[in-house]
Amino acid sequence: MSEPRTAIITGAARGIGAGIAKRFAADGYKVAVLDLDEAACQTVVDEIVANGGQALAVGANVADPEAVEAAVAKVADELGAPTVLVNNAGVIRDNLLFKMTLDDWNLVMDVHLKGSFLMTKAVQKHMTEAKYGRIVNLSSTSALGNRGQANYSAAKAGLQGFTKTLAIELGKYGVTANAIAPGFIQTDMTAATAERIGVPFDDFIEYAAKEIPVQRVGQPEDIANTAAFLCSEGAGFVSGQVIYVAGGPKD
Repeated sequence: MSEPRTAIITGAARGIGAGIAKRFAADGYKVAVLDLDEAACQTVVDEIVANGGQALAVGANVADPEAVEAAVAKVADELGAPTVLVNNAGVIRDNLLFKMTLDDWNLVMDVHLKGSFLMTKAVQKHMTEAKYGRIVNLSSTSALGNRGQANYSAAKAGLQGFTKTLAIELGKYGVTANAIAPGFIQTDMTAATAERIGVPFDDFIEYAAKEIPVQRVGQPEDIANTAAFLCSEGAGFVSGQVIYVAGGPKD
């Protein structure tokens, strides 16, 4: 890249998002670290800057249209027009269907689906003007169905259809859109799942690793490596794909 491209990573204060933000900064991108709590993003920004990168902490609720517009405008003003977007922001509100509340359903849909829609709609203007763009949406192996996750599974499956449609609509502008569907990744979110079902996290990890062909659980860096490829200059002929990064076949 002659002039460093600007990337926005949502849900980047921790976990997979933080891993992607750090990897992209190491690859030379100017990175907007976006999350609900701007202060929480600063830790990631400080680490990136300490390692010689460029980064900006941005606080925004991705499900709020006005907040999204303001956040993208701030990134464009302070870092440059964003032409790379990773929609990673997510929440879980797991429960069996008969116990799942409407609020639990709506929140998961709002963050995953509405949030990805709003962020992509705001950023695509910069991509189409530049005749270049890379969009990566974070799906999940849960899109194939997972007990206690009717809301999350539906949202993650929805993101796959959203991704394929973006690829069709935006391809002529030099924009690619792909989805990554992680399997078991060791993060705060999977720790919360272990707590919900009453299993110590170390035991949860050990059990999960035995069920995975490569005999280990994933780390945020595993997803960051895949995102780095999909957002690279050389991935311009890969679009509309869902890549399961799960240590073995899932689809």
